[in-house]
Amino acid sequence: MKKQILLSTPHMGEQERKFVTEAFDTNWVAPIGPNVDAFEREFSTLVGSQYSAALSSGTAALHLALKLVGVEAGDEVFCSTFTFIASASPITYLGAKPVFIDSDRTSWNMDPNLLSEALAQKAKVNKLPKAVVLVHLYGQSADIEPILEICDRYSVPLIEDAAEALGATYKNTSPGTWGRAGIFSFNGNKIITTSGGGMLVSDDGDLIEKARFLATQARDPEPHYEHTQIGFNYRLSNISAGIGRGQLAVLSERVAARCRNFATYKSALGDLPGIEFMPEPDYGKSTHWLSCLTFDPNVAKIDREQVRLHLAKHNIETRPLWKPMHLQPVFSDCECFNSRVSEELFQKGLCIPSGSNLSEEDLSRVITEIKKVYRHQ
Repeated sequence: MKKQILLSTPHMGEQERKFVTEAFDTNWVAPIGPNVDAFEREFSTLVGSQYSAALSSGTAALHLALKLVGVEAGDEVFCSTFTFIASASPITYLGAKPVFIDSDRTSWNMDPNLLSEALAQKAKVNKLPKAVVLVHLYGQSADIEPILEICDRYSVPLIEDAAEALGATYKNTSPGTWGRAGIFSFNGNKIITTSGGGMLVSDDGDLIEKARFLATQARDPEPHYEHTQIGFNYRLSNISAGIGRGQLAVLSERVAARCRNFATYKSALGDLPGIEFMPEPDYGKSTHWLSCLTFDPNVAKIDREQVRLHLAKHNIETRPLWKPMHLQPVFSDCECFNSRVSEELFQKGLCIPSGSNLSEEDLSRVITEIKKVYRHQ
């Protein structure tokens, strides 16, 4: 059996070791410290946001963002349906209920027209959502400007879930920096990792200050432990932040490697009948965090599952595209403004190995095995 080719693995370097060693040498191993402070500053500079708070996960960042824009029990929050569950589950932490918005075909992200329709309907019955959670999917920015304009029209705060889109651009700016707040993830499979962690960003300094307060158990400024609010244990450790600083220094290289993967796959497989790769609108640049493609069984004469199972048999990890949130059993009672785009993408789509540390041999093996499925159809 040949070695396993995994979907997206951490890609570490030497800078990370330097910052972590410094943390050990100075005994800064707690969830505060110079690496945390520096990571926040360096991240803000990189994405172009005025303020950042380093947290234990992207999920924690989204939870705090929702809380700080005023989401409460009984509220509705609009959310992209084509995403990982961590985009929607924090809504439920606050006792609110998700309302899902389907994707457009141009970017696979939230459809601005559907969002406009949904907000107009809710306005008529005086039930506007408390926030809109816009996901930037698979390294690809959504079309932010029309979505932000629609949200502003109804005075609904926009929160951007850019967990999968660090390093992407939208009109030469970073997704995650347009709305009231943005969140990023440094999970082990992301373009850069802190082994686990996240970042909340905003141009609202008061929001970030409150987020840091809540993330450190909401301890009041007293010599003893005084608490007038319930907080959370959400701050990032100084060791993890050291890893993040080293990773941040090579972000452009990691993005370039994943873009090369995508270009290699598209060049080798793009002419096969029935295959389409994730589109890239001209308003920005995708990082191609994951290389995604769809198989039309009516044209290709094979389907997504045949390809996935064949690759698994040859020790190559792949994964279907996200199952839309409105199809998830835990959200079966939630409303969805649905155009069926995400349902079709889920049925036809596959993520193939995309890590920045893939070798030419790895890419060639993936391509060869996909072509074999075609030859034996």
